[in-house]
Amino acid sequence: PSDIAMVVPHQANQRILDATADRLGLPHERMASVIGRYGNTTAATLPLALEDSVNAGKIQRGDYVVLAAVGAGFTVGATLVRWQ
Repeated sequence: PSDIAMVVPHQANQRILDATADRLGLPHERMASVIGRYGNTTAATLPLALEDSVNAGKIQRGDYVVLAAVGAGFTVGATLVRWQ
């Protein structure tokens, strides 16, 4: 996790974000969170959290960023990107 600048997950609720950061051994400030401001915006959660992190200077050119989403049932997807 030390190579990852930011994890941008689906924003279902803060409890899940905190538990995920804890399980990954990731400092909570490296887990993007906009749930308190916008609530669960379903499909828009990743773009909102990503834009917020970029605008706040938490993601810089060359940083590794994990984008992770969940869907109904057992649908899960994640990708690692190098921010340009």
